[in-house]
Amino acid sequence: MKTILVTGAALCALVPLYAQPPAAGRAGGRGMFGLPAVKSPEVSSDGRITFRLRAPDAHDVAVTLNGRLAMTKDDQGVWSVTSQPMEPDYYPYNFLVDGVSISDPANPLVKSIVTGGFQSFVHVPGPSSLSWELNDVPHGVVNHHFYKSAIIGDQRDFYVYTPPNYDPSGKTKYPVLYLIHGFTDDASGWTTAGRANIILDNLIAQGKAKPMIMVNPLGYGTPNPDTNLGAVMANPQKQFQDVSRALLEEVMPMVESQYRVATDRNSQAISGLSMGGAETFYIGLNHIDKFAYVAGMSSAFVMYPRPAGSAPPARGGRGQQQRMEPATFDNVFPKLDAKAASQLKLLYVACGTEDGLIGVNRDFKDYLKSKDIAYTNVETPGAHTWMVWRRNLTEIAPMLFQNSAKR
Repeated sequence: MKTILVTGAALCALVPLYAQPPAAGRAGGRGMFGLPAVKSPEVSSDGRITFRLRAPDAHDVAVTLNGRLAMTKDDQGVWSVTSQPMEPDYYPYNFLVDGVSISDPANPLVKSIVTGGFQSFVHVPGPSSLSWELNDVPHGVVNHHFYKSAIIGDQRDFYVYTPPNYDPSGKTKYPVLYLIHGFTDDASGWTTAGRANIILDNLIAQGKAKPMIMVNPLGYGTPNPDTNLGAVMANPQKQFQDVSRALLEEVMPMVESQYRVATDRNSQAISGLSMGGAETFYIGLNHIDKFAYVAGMSSAFVMYPRPAGSAPPARGGRGQQQRMEPATFDNVFPKLDAKAASQLKLLYVACGTEDGLIGVNRDFKDYLKSKDIAYTNVETPGAHTWMVWRRNLTEIAPMLFQNSAKR
C-alpha cells in the first residue's frame, strides 16, 4: 500500500493546487498569449463576488452560483458578473460557456470530479467562530492511502485524518469516524470541499469534539467509477453490498492495523452525504454490532434497490421525490427493529428543506416511526449543497464518542 502524508491545515490548499487545471493567468501579470491576466473570483468586503473569464469567441457565458448568473463581455473579450452579497462560506461554481461547463481557469481552489474535470470554489471569509475557517489552532494530519481491492476489482484510495498530537507509537487509542462522500465526488471530497479536517481541528481545539480519527473511503461499489459511473445504478443491490464489504473487509482492517484506533462499537461511527448518506444507513443499520453512531445527511434513498414489483419513488412538485414505499426500506433493512436500534447512541437524519431529497428523507423517518425507532431529526434551510453539509458535520461531531474514549 502506498501512502502520501499531508498536514491537515495544508490539505485544503495543497490538494487543489495539485489538481488545478492550467491557469489563464493571475492578477498583476500576463496570461496566455501575453494577454493581461484575469482575476477571478474577486471577493469584496461586503461579500459580493466578481467572476471573470476571458472567452472572446464565446456567444453565451454564465456562472453557476446558487443558480445561473448571466455574464457580459467587454471589448477585451472578458466576460464578467458580480453577485449579490453572500454570507461567509465556501461556494461551488463553474462557468457555462456556450452550454459547456468548465471550472474557473484563474482559480486554483477546486474539487475533483470522479469522471474527470473540476468544480471551482470561492471563499467568502468569515469570523473564526465558523467551524470551516482556518484558525490558529493545532492541526491534524491527513494521509492518503492506495490499495488494490479484491472485492471491487480495481485500484482504490482512502484518506485518514489523525488529530493533533496523535502519536503512532503512543498508548492512546482513538475513536474513528468513517465519513463517505456523495455521487460524482471522490474520496477527497470531504477534505477539499467539505473541509472536514479543518472542522475537526477547530472543534477539538474548542473542546467541543473528542479527538478522533476520520476515514474517508471511496464510496463506489463498481470498478473504475471514473470511466464507469453509470454502472453504479445498473445493479443497486450489488453496489451497496460491495461498498459495504469493501469498507468492512478491506478499509477497516487496514485502518485498524496501521492506526491506533479503538475497535469496539461504541468507538466507531459512520456518516455520509447524499449517496454516502444512503450507504451510511445501509452499512450502519445492517451492522449495528460495529457502529454505535449512524448519521446521514441528505441521504439519496432513491438509490436503494426496490423489491420486485414495487413502484419507483413518486415525483412531486418541482422534481421532489415525495413518496417511497415502506417495502423498500423493509427490503434494505430486513433485521432492523426497535430492539436492535436501541443499541445505537445516535441515529441522525438530516436534510435541507429545499433539497429535492427531502421527501424520501421524510419517508425514511416515517418508516423509523412505524417501528418505534428513536432518531435525531434535523431539517435546516438549504438545498443539496456543501453549505448544508458542513453545518451538519459541525453538529454531528460533538455528539460522537462522548463516553467511549479509551486510554
